[in-house]
Amino acid sequence: MGYFWKAVAGALVAVVLGLAMERQGKDFSSMLTMAVCAMIAGAAFLYLEPILDFLWELEAMAELQEGVLGILLKAVGIGLVAELACVICTDGGNASLGKQLQLLGSAVILYLSVPVFRSLLQLIRQILGEI
Repeated sequence: MGYFWKAVAGALVAVVLGLAMERQGKDFSSMLTMAVCAMIAGAAFLYLEPILDFLWELEAMAELQEGVLGILLKAVGIGLVAELACVICTDGGNASLGKQLQLLGSAVILYLSVPVFRSLLQLIRQILGEI
């Protein structure tokens, strides 16, 4: 949990410094924001690594079809990237572009989910055929 608190403290310090430095020039404030965003993303990845290891372990134990977990992880990643891009676009003053990126992310997630839905449909057909 130490990385979480450090990231929160870094973000709050960056906000205060950014507001103080905004008078002298927006360049420093933007660079500071980008640096802290990178730091927070790094902290998030540190917390996600054990979760990924656990999910791969679950996939092996449950004997899931090859690639199912990969598809789900790609969908989560696309959702997170689309949300981040939306926030950046909105902060940049172009909220409509951000919303379109969210729509694109949702469409790509649905596209990636088709093989999972097909497997589920096949499983349902097998179950109904056995009854």
